[in-house]
Amino acid sequence: MNQFDAKANGWDIEPIHWNRSKAIAERILDYLPENQTIHALEYGAGTGILSFMLSERLSKITLMDSSSEMVKVINEKIQNAGVSHLEAFQYDLEKEEYTLKTFDLIYTQMVMHHMQNPEQIYSDFYKLLNPDGVLAVADLFLEDGSFHGEMKNVHPGFDPEAIKQQLLEIGFIDISIQPCFVMKKSSNGSLREYPVFLIFARK
Repeated sequence: MNQFDAKANGWDIEPIHWNRSKAIAERILDYLPENQTIHALEYGAGTGILSFMLSERLSKITLMDSSSEMVKVINEKIQNAGVSHLEAFQYDLEKEEYTLKTFDLIYTQMVMHHMQNPEQIYSDFYKLLNPDGVLAVADLFLEDGSFHGEMKNVHPGFDPEAIKQQLLEIGFIDISIQPCFVMKKSSNGSLREYPVFLIFARK
């Protein structure tokens, strides 16, 4: 069982997960055009909090996560809500390319710092987007490594300008960067602030 399998059942109890998702959802909704049919992919969906917040504006949402327990929680929530335009399944883009569908919108939150090769994932997203499709990535600004403590194999946040250059090299256009949330977390006995950015890019 990986760390996210172990956290799945208690994930929705934490207010920070809801507050962060709400801030990101508001900005994504502001960015999207009105009255347009949009098929979206959330990668690293966790328990689907963000996707449920966006579900009234999106025609169809595919939720992917590498944690089987997170996906189990999502499917229970989908069933309980009685919604038919959300589907969730376990998938790991770091291990296998996905080629079954393409999307108008792809979004992630707090996922890319767990990827061993984020630039490769951005390339995968580019391939999965329809022409004029939108990528939205929310993650930590570069920090001192204290956010995850002793956790290994994670990036200590990112310089969003460096991500912008990576996206431009892949072929994305119309890239914008904005701060969207501040996470507060205890580290070494003191409460620390960890700001989160949101990048929009278009294919």
